Amino acid sequence: MRFQLRKCSVCHRYTLKNECLKCNNPTKLVHPAKFSPDDKYMRLRMEKNSNLDSTK
Repeated sequence: MRFQLRKCSVCHRYTLKNECLKCNNPTKLVHPAKFSPDDKYMRLRMEKNSNLDSTK
């Protein structure tokens, strides 16, 4: 079993549980997705990010 750090989106506390111990809300994983050099959609994400940066 792998332990992964999770974060409550309501009270912003970190835990290893699927539910926050303080506010009993569901938690989300805080780890980024794995990088793959064979990512088919990398070019599209890069174009989207560059468009967002140019609008600022």
